[in-house]
Amino acid sequence: MHHLAKEIISIEASPVIPSVLGTSREGREIEGYRFGSGDFKISLIGGCHADEPVGPAFLRKLVCYFSSLTETNQLLRNFSWWIVPHANPDGEINNSQWILPESESYDPVKYLQYVVREKPGEDVEFGFPVDDHDSGARPENWTISHWWQTESNTPFHLHVSLHGMGFAAGPWHLIEPAWEHDCDVFMEECRRNWEQLGYLPHDVERQGDKGFRRLGRGFCTRPDSGEMKKYFLGKGDKKTAALFRPSSMEVIRSLGGNPLTLVSEMPLFITPGVGECLGPPDPVGEMWKKEITRWQVMARTEEKRLQLASAMKNLKLKPMPVSHQMELQWGMIIAGIRQLKKTGYS
Repeated sequence: MHHLAKEIISIEASPVIPSVLGTSREGREIEGYRFGSGDFKISLIGGCHADEPVGPAFLRKLVCYFSSLTETNQLLRNFSWWIVPHANPDGEINNSQWILPESESYDPVKYLQYVVREKPGEDVEFGFPVDDHDSGARPENWTISHWWQTESNTPFHLHVSLHGMGFAAGPWHLIEPAWEHDCDVFMEECRRNWEQLGYLPHDVERQGDKGFRRLGRGFCTRPDSGEMKKYFLGKGDKKTAALFRPSSMEVIRSLGGNPLTLVSEMPLFITPGVGECLGPPDPVGEMWKKEITRWQVMARTEEKRLQLASAMKNLKLKPMPVSHQMELQWGMIIAGIRQLKKTGYS
C-alpha cells in the first residue's frame, strides 16, 4: 500500500481532459473522470464539504496517476473507476485564503481565521435530490447524481466519499451500516495502516445519534439523512430537519446491489488525548471543544491571532501532514476493495 500510495502522491500534476458533468451555482465546471474496464465498479468523490481539502487534492493526483497507466495495468484492467475530484468548486474558492495548493500541512490560525463551511441545506454531502422533482437541490448535486444514474447500467460495488475534520485525535473511518458485521478485513487493514504511520485513531461514543454507532476504536457507522432528520426532530427543530437530503452514499446504494460505502475522516490538526476516556462526555474532548471555540473568537482580531500559535503549541496541537492523510485515504480504498473480494463482490 505504502509504495503505490507514495507514487500516487508524488506524481506531478498534469493536464487531464475531464468529462464536464455540469456547472456549479457560480458557473464553475464539475469534473468527472472514468478509468478502467473491469467489472468491479468503484466510485470516489471529494469536496462534498469544501473546508476539507485533502480528499480533492488526493483525487486530482489519482486522476493524473491513472492517466499515466496503460490499459493493461491491473488497476484499469480489473476495475472501473468513477471519480469526482471536487463536488463543490465554489466552496473551494470560498476557502482559498487558507487552502494552499501542494501544501504539506495547514496553518491552524489561518484555518480558524478564514474557514467557510456550508450549513444544512447548503451541504453538498447531504444535498442530493430526493426525487426527480426536487427543485431545491443544488446544481452540483443534480449534476453528479445524473452522471451516476444515467451512465452506469450496473450497480457500484464500492463508494468512498473522502472527508476530513478540522480537529481530531487521528484517523476515523465510517462504514456502511449494512456491512458493519462483515468488515473484518477492512478494519484490520486500516488499523495496520495508521499504526505504520504512528497514529492513534480518533475515537468517540455518540450512542447512535445522526447514525453514528461506534464499531470499535477508530470505526463507526456512517451517518444517514434519515437519522439526521430524526436527530433534529428530537430536538424540536423541524426547520433544520427538513433541510437534509440523501447523501452520496445513499444515492449510490439506491442504484442497486449491496455496495460498501465508506467515509474517510482525516484531521487537519491532531488533538492529543481525545478518546482515551470515551464518555460521553469525553473530558479531554470537551476541553478541546472549549479551547477551539475560544480560538475561533481570538482568530477574528489580529492582536489575538498573534497569541494563538503559542496557545496551540502549549496544548501540543500539531498539523497532520497532507501526505499522511493521502496515504491513509488510498489505504482505506484498497482495504475496501480487499473486503469486497473476501466476501464476494458480485
